[in-house]
Amino acid sequence: MFDTALPSLEGIRARDDAGLVDAMQAAARLQAAFLARVFAAAAELYHRRLAEQQVAAREIWAIDGWEAVAAEIAAAQGISRGRAAGQLRLGLALTERLPKLEALFAAGVVDYQVVAAVVHRTELMIDPDAIPRMDRWLERNAPRWGKWSRARIVEAVDYWVQVVEPAAVREARTLDQSRHILVTPQHSGLAEIFGEVRTADALAFDHRLDELAGTVCPADPRTKQQRRADALSALTAGAAIMACECGSPDCPAVTGEASVGAVMIHVMAEQATLEGRSDMPGYVPGFGGLQADAVRTIAKSAKLRTIRHPRDAAPEPGYRPSAALADFIRCRDLTCRFPGCGRPAEVADIDHTVPWPLGPTHPSNLKLLCRLHHLLKTFWVGPHGWRDRQEPDGTVIWTAPTGHTYVTKPGGALYFPQLANPTGELNLPEWSPTGSRGVMMPTRRRTRDQDRAYRIWLERNHNQERIAAAAIEAAAAEHARRIAAANDPPPF
Repeated sequence: MFDTALPSLEGIRARDDAGLVDAMQAAARLQAAFLARVFAAAAELYHRRLAEQQVAAREIWAIDGWEAVAAEIAAAQGISRGRAAGQLRLGLALTERLPKLEALFAAGVVDYQVVAAVVHRTELMIDPDAIPRMDRWLERNAPRWGKWSRARIVEAVDYWVQVVEPAAVREARTLDQSRHILVTPQHSGLAEIFGEVRTADALAFDHRLDELAGTVCPADPRTKQQRRADALSALTAGAAIMACECGSPDCPAVTGEASVGAVMIHVMAEQATLEGRSDMPGYVPGFGGLQADAVRTIAKSAKLRTIRHPRDAAPEPGYRPSAALADFIRCRDLTCRFPGCGRPAEVADIDHTVPWPLGPTHPSNLKLLCRLHHLLKTFWVGPHGWRDRQEPDGTVIWTAPTGHTYVTKPGGALYFPQLANPTGELNLPEWSPTGSRGVMMPTRRRTRDQDRAYRIWLERNHNQERIAAAAIEAAAAEHARRIAAANDPPPF
């Protein structure tokens, strides 16, 4: 099939030109083949978990068997929940619906792009005769698609879905449905905003930026484009005008400061940076470093809050941590502490590693967990649940249902190492999680399978209505043509 012995990098670099091309081709096939095995393992793990009665009984839980298996996949590879769920979705589709395409993938004959496109475009197929026909057609044709663009692959697949099961063709998304706004970090202190929006909204936004940029006095040193960029701050704060930077106490333009708390942006920085004694950069969660000068500029109008390390502080008396302790935990951890998860602090819960009141409200027993992984840890207990243990420096050691262990470190310590200084040893009691709290788990109105079946029915029903309407329109046009021909027959 292919050679699984990986050559060294030095060996690859020593090859001639043809050898380098051969190495690329072989590695690409290996990449696809190994990825197919990842997907197959994910699907098999799901099937085994599904066979367990405990998992089957939890299908209406908000965190159901699918989510539990996705968590195991994510932790095993150190990837996000979204990527893990995508692998599981593809693996199940290949195993259950398209085994011949799966065999090509496992042999490295087709790559991930082909598999992902095919699975998505065939998801509405439910005819038990049409699906194997489609799989056999893919077996004959998909090996040639390696050099095709995704658009061309979709075009070919959609054509044959139309042939074997017309109601299963996925309609192309309209341009209006693809509207979006994205914000991505660039370099220190800057980010890029781009997207596609409705024309009326774009024109209103453009006009509003011009209006705000014109509220400063003529002595403002910024160019018009710089003022338009800075106007975004006033716009998001709901201010009527933007602050002028001419520096004159007699500036005719009103400062127009926005109300405090209209928009909240968290910036972490050392006290020495704020005071000008250090040029260590600050940190904006999700965006990265911020130059010291930019930190000091922001600090002039920002609400400052000092984060103090608890050191060997005694446990707090109640379940809910104080504001000071909660701030420390959020700055120390930055994100959910489940393996592979990067959900930010502002949408995460503060979890007691050893549940309260057995475990105290203390920094050595507190960490961040997003709601999904908080529910997973709390309710997926017993022989197929997760267990966690926390060290005084914030390190969390997770034990998966399979017995594998995964270690996560507090994210804030990567930028401010002092946050990971130990917070004191705790003498915690031995405890064993049980499944007795399952009745408290939030539940779904429908199971995941029922949700999926409903979405497929909805889209197929729309397709059938469209096909019927097109047939009626064609019949009407043909009827009109015949009447016209009868009233005005061609000359002979």
